[in-house]
Amino acid sequence: MDGEVGVFGMFRDIESCLKTEHDVKEKIRDNVNDLEQDARRISTILQGIHQPCSAGSTTQQICHQVKAIFDSVRVCYEKLSLLVGKQQYFKYCNLWQGVTTRFSFYLSLVEFLESGTLVERQKVAELMGLSVEKSAGFHLELDDYLCGLLLMAVELSRLAVNCVTAGDFQTPIKISKFVYDLEAGFRLLNLKNDFLRKKYDGLKYDSKKIEQVVYDIKIRGLGPKIEGE
Repeated sequence: MDGEVGVFGMFRDIESCLKTEHDVKEKIRDNVNDLEQDARRISTILQGIHQPCSAGSTTQQICHQVKAIFDSVRVCYEKLSLLVGKQQYFKYCNLWQGVTTRFSFYLSLVEFLESGTLVERQKVAELMGLSVEKSAGFHLELDDYLCGLLLMAVELSRLAVNCVTAGDFQTPIKISKFVYDLEAGFRLLNLKNDFLRKKYDGLKYDSKKIEQVVYDIKIRGLGPKIEGE
């Protein structure tokens, strides 16, 4: 009888632990849903870069609108950090990893649109209210940052085509140089993550697609004129 009580008592404790964990996950999902909503807002705004004639906003205005939403994003990550704590980060991080990768992609794209340069991981993390150090608990994983860069290349290949359609022949050339350098950088890496490796394979196709766009521009004599010509 005592043995049965001991067994039931043990399983009651397990049930209590499972309920506590379930409650934590539900609270995490509530915050992740808020992050997903912010991500959808950003994605909608960024579609404006593909419609320069009808969007009614300049690229700089679009970037400013995107950055403003990250005020809300930082608040959500702060709530998650308080809810999860440092010790349990890796236990639950898969619940927000997808949206974190998308935010990294959005910020990488905004950096290129604003300055034509590659954003550093540190800057992306700061704009999201995160750290790059694992010891800090909540942080921007290196894989998430790299995946964001690869997603950006996909979007830039689409932008290159749409720019030509809109009569902008200079931006695709700028994109081509940038993506070429990005691909060269990735070639230096020995990628162990299978998902990243597959995404990197996609980068090669994106680069070729952009090269074809630039080739068509040059062969038709549509590129920007060199001063003095």
